[in-house]
Amino acid sequence: MTHEERKDLSRTVLEGLSVGDAFGEAFAYGCANVRQRIQAGIAAGPYWWTDDTAMAIGIVECLHRSGGIAEDMLAWIFSRNLKKDPDRGYGKMARRILDRIGQGENWMEVSSTAFDGGSMGNGAAMRVGPLAGWFADDLDRLVTETWKSARVTHWHPEGIAGAISVAVAVACAWQTRGLPASEAGTQILTEILKRTPESGTRDGILTASRLDPMISSAAAARILGNGSQVTAPDTVPFVIWSALRSLDDYQEAFISTVEADGDCDTNAAMVGSILAARLGIPGIPVEWRESREALPDFD
Repeated sequence: MTHEERKDLSRTVLEGLSVGDAFGEAFAYGCANVRQRIQAGIAAGPYWWTDDTAMAIGIVECLHRSGGIAEDMLAWIFSRNLKKDPDRGYGKMARRILDRIGQGENWMEVSSTAFDGGSMGNGAAMRVGPLAGWFADDLDRLVTETWKSARVTHWHPEGIAGAISVAVAVACAWQTRGLPASEAGTQILTEILKRTPESGTRDGILTASRLDPMISSAAAARILGNGSQVTAPDTVPFVIWSALRSLDDYQEAFISTVEADGDCDTNAAMVGSILAARLGIPGIPVEWRESREALPDFD
């Protein structure tokens, strides 16, 4: 991939992530009826994105500045963006970590001591999509860069494993975009299981791989989790399952993901990243993109 191709794919994935995030947040309340509500026609926007997109934007800025993940820079970008725009729904621990970094504390010390061993939350996974777009042609490099991006705030092995799983899913969705969905899904899942470190997150993805794709998303969430615990093991397996069973339909993937309740905006952001990598901008409903709050221009 050329530098321009990396930028374009990263931006495409950010579009998918941010639309999922904004609409997931908007439809989180009364999520069991999301299908009927969308079929009735969406209300006028804007639909505001949350910390999921704000932190993904930080990833993109770091990539544009350095061509990869420079951890000191990324920590500074994250903390600066929180200070500039604090009302995006950041979690309590994320605020604490980024506030301490912004006050001059070393990010390694702050991240590694959160929760007495690092955060195993889903935050590193929710924001990783654009990074996966940037390195979609090089999975070895992608895993290394994802590990670096995650540990700035999520030192725990589970938090890192979740980010790697989603990053590989996004990259492989792009790599297999010319294949039928069933064949692509098999290849994506194989690569995820190959590259995700041994962890509760990987165990959950293995369980997800054995579920009947025809069961309801709510039933799958009862087995896999739906992000209610805001941890990687409770979030990422369901996200992977939901994305892979609707690889050719962004809207259906979004609806079935949100129907399962839980951390709706974050789940939909990750699913949106994966589907956008495969389908491109044309796969995202036009009215959804137009109704979503505008993204910054990085050029």
